[in-house]
Amino acid sequence: MIELERLPELVDPVLIAAFEGWNDAGEASSGVIAHLESAWKAEPLIALDPDDYYDFQVTRPVVEMGEGLTRSIVWPTTRLLRARPPGVERDVVLLRGIEPNMRWRSFCADIIEICRELGIELAVMLGALLNDSPHTRPVPILGGATDEALARSTNLELSRYEGPTGIVGVLQHAFGEAGLDAISLWASVPHYVAQPPNPKATLALLRRLEDVLEIPMPLGELDEEARAWERGVDELASQDSEVAEYVKELEERKDAAELPEASGDAIAAEFERYLRRRDRDTDS
Repeated sequence: MIELERLPELVDPVLIAAFEGWNDAGEASSGVIAHLESAWKAEPLIALDPDDYYDFQVTRPVVEMGEGLTRSIVWPTTRLLRARPPGVERDVVLLRGIEPNMRWRSFCADIIEICRELGIELAVMLGALLNDSPHTRPVPILGGATDEALARSTNLELSRYEGPTGIVGVLQHAFGEAGLDAISLWASVPHYVAQPPNPKATLALLRRLEDVLEIPMPLGELDEEARAWERGVDELASQDSEVAEYVKELEERKDAAELPEASGDAIAAEFERYLRRRDRDTDS
């Protein structure tokens, strides 16, 4: 059971959620939550009881050392935190969790109950998947929404995926069934460089999140980290002729498929993002 009596009243809150595990290639989506938690100095709200949803032989607790050689156990669970972005008159609730091992429908019901108690009417779920996207090109962001009108209003490029899903897909569906709006944003991570972290994919999710919510996202050092990551992968690829040839093939395929999108809406969206950031810098 979850205890809801002590939850605070929030101002026009929105939920941003990500889960470690199957939904989190390159730790790109959980990296967004970790980045925002630090940048916005988020404060804990509530944590779900891990006994209800985790198999500790699959997702093991972690021992941490404190002062004086004291030890503590950190249990795998899902936590919600409250943040107030600077200059924004609304609260953001960050959900940071590990994909549960069991009882997914009850898990989703608990999350929705918490969201109703907090007054959350919109959730944005983040994910990252392995794909055949070249690391040298912009990170593709696909999405999903609980209804077509919501997708159109946020200019989502909808995914046509059918097949096994993770907790992100299940939770988005549960939000829709409960009459709440939900969006999912998925970053495509190159399958040939899957090891975390992937700051380029994290940065792409943050920028798309900014567009969807119209909330300025703190980017910090992610721009430089993304460029350094790309240079590092370039160097590794150059040392293996087969990998280099494969990357070139992916680049040609990607460029041929997306050539018509090099103008119009894509350029307009990037220009609007530039203007918003310029205006914020001027005001500050």
